[in-house]
Amino acid sequence: MEIRHLRYFTAVAENLHFGLAARELNISQPPLSQQIRELEEELGVQLFWRNKRRVQLTEAGRVFLKETKLILEQTRHAVRAVQRTNCGEIGQLTVGFVMSATCSVLPGVLRAFGQRYPGVELVLKESTTSEGIAALKEKKMHLCFLRLPARDEALHSQTLLSERMLLAIPKAHPFSDRSTVALRFLEKEAFIIFPRSQGSGFYDLIVSACQQSGFSLKVVQEAAQMQTILSLVAAGIGVSLVPESVRALREEGVCYKTLLESPETGIALAWLRGPKPPIVDHFIEQATLVTRHDPH
Repeated sequence: MEIRHLRYFTAVAENLHFGLAARELNISQPPLSQQIRELEEELGVQLFWRNKRRVQLTEAGRVFLKETKLILEQTRHAVRAVQRTNCGEIGQLTVGFVMSATCSVLPGVLRAFGQRYPGVELVLKESTTSEGIAALKEKKMHLCFLRLPARDEALHSQTLLSERMLLAIPKAHPFSDRSTVALRFLEKEAFIIFPRSQGSGFYDLIVSACQQSGFSLKVVQEAAQMQTILSLVAAGIGVSLVPESVRALREEGVCYKTLLESPETGIALAWLRGPKPPIVDHFIEQATLVTRHDPH
């Protein structure tokens, strides 16, 4: 039994006329009659009472019509679902993100994508930059928001946000009354810094900036989350260089100062090089549109 047999049967059952059903199906009447006879033989039941003047459904035919309509509707639903999936309109998308992206580009991108593609289920996974790169290469994520700088030959990326670094200090720090601070004045400061194992590019950016200002920073504590770094700064453990967007975290006891020689960082959206499903292209498109009009 094939789907076409069900379509043929339904057309005859709804029209109760082989000629009308044949015209509706755009086939001639004799092959239609033959298909119905073959269907009845396969089922081992009579589906229609018929003579020269009328066609009627048998009781078995009425039951079969009810079930056939369900099957055909489910088939149409399956076809639509496959086509929408192929077009990237439904499905599941796994997106990683560094925590600092939640302070800037992530909320707007997720909101815009959800409104445009409500049939797509987003699976969100917080990660560090290093974890995100590894997950993309292992195909555990489709896309990931990474903290810049972040480079890997296996990945393609698009910068969504560029921002400067700020100096985060305790409110009781001697520099708290200054509007700007030169990096060279931080030579004797204790630093709280993001670990290199979790984002080598970001770590090296800070180390390089300090070296260019004539000193090697003194690291007293490492922390993988910006919120933790700010909490440690507030506690007076040390100072830190942080992306400008983390101001949104509003940590009590921390004040931010503009650096005269501010290194540049940012957020990029990354994905694995090579062919990618349309759903990934749609997400990239929405991320680009949102950040182009509202980069912060």
